[in-house]
Amino acid sequence: MLLRPIIASLTRHKLTAVLLALQVSLTCAIVCNVAFMIVDHVEQLRQPSGVAESDLVMLESTDLDQDAQPLVRHDTDLAALRAIPGVTSAVAVDALPFDHHDWSNGIALERDGATPATATAFNGTPGEVGTLGLHVIEGRDFLPDEYVPEGTAHDWNGIDQVPVTIITRALADKLFPGQNPLGKAIYPDEKPVRVVGVIDHLQRPRLHEASENDYATVLPMLPDANDVTYVLHTTPAERERVLKHAADVLVRIHANRILRHVQTFTQLRADFFHRDRTMIALLIAAAMGLLIVTALGIAGLASFWVQQRRRSIGIRRAVGATRGDILRYFQLENLVIVATGVLLGCLLAYGLNALLMQYYEQTRLPVMYLAIGALALCLLGQIAVIGPALRAAAVPPVVAVRSQ
Repeated sequence: MLLRPIIASLTRHKLTAVLLALQVSLTCAIVCNVAFMIVDHVEQLRQPSGVAESDLVMLESTDLDQDAQPLVRHDTDLAALRAIPGVTSAVAVDALPFDHHDWSNGIALERDGATPATATAFNGTPGEVGTLGLHVIEGRDFLPDEYVPEGTAHDWNGIDQVPVTIITRALADKLFPGQNPLGKAIYPDEKPVRVVGVIDHLQRPRLHEASENDYATVLPMLPDANDVTYVLHTTPAERERVLKHAADVLVRIHANRILRHVQTFTQLRADFFHRDRTMIALLIAAAMGLLIVTALGIAGLASFWVQQRRRSIGIRRAVGATRGDILRYFQLENLVIVATGVLLGCLLAYGLNALLMQYYEQTRLPVMYLAIGALALCLLGQIAVIGPALRAAAVPPVVAVRSQ
């Protein structure tokens, strides 16, 4: 089937052909970017936290006594929590993956040097690594005498007292590519901190760039604020019972406190990604709706053209065109229009992606999405036109001699 008669026919219906091509181009641009956003959100949902999610429960405790001694209170609370049946270990921490308590600071390789990475600092009482279920893949856990003494200032004033740290594999690869990080020094502030261990994953409390979500350090600093998170390691079957018992124990020890976010880590993660799941559902619905509207537009226009061309189709049948010839004609005509729209849509897709990168921190759209989107729209066009094309192929030659 030659393209010349198809092009000649489309030039006589310029407006409708251009409008359909524009509809396809807008659909291509939007759907390609929406598909990329959906995949990006799905990957965020699947990213590992690094902790033993199914075995952890947590409670945030805020002591309302202004003259309280937090470290003493934490020791008392932890002793009672560890005595609960079903609890294998318990620690106090200042942050967890997905809890939004993000204390981040630049990491340099020399004093007053450039900071090639920004990482979250996780602090906790002894046993934090084991209780959270972090996997030490190189080096070791902290030794008891490596924790910053209780009488030393903590937080920003105490970070220069930290002798050692454990870092994630992602941060080690960023700071020391191709090298063994153990024994090397990093500078979270003004003084060097020696790396003694590497863990495979530890998700930061907030989402950052995809490549930076696993940039984390674990420091041997004791949480010393009135606000603290108690984390208990148990079994999935015991989580709900342990959680209720833990809340009762803490209130019985000291009632002048506020307990918040009494939940399992599974619930914490689900709450953190609630908006992402809603966003994925909305994006899927929008993309499907747009594709359906485009398919209906293609089918409607093809049906209209079949009705308008019944006599010319009958003439072609009378002079020897087969049903297959008529069918292929309409399919090829549709392919020309859709392919033109797809080519324009690929350019629009990159333009839309550039706006998303500028205003919404979206990453660059991979070419693969354009290729898949183009093929999908061409296939959609062929499926949408097959009904009208079959009706056109069924037009009998006798229509050519009937009066209009």
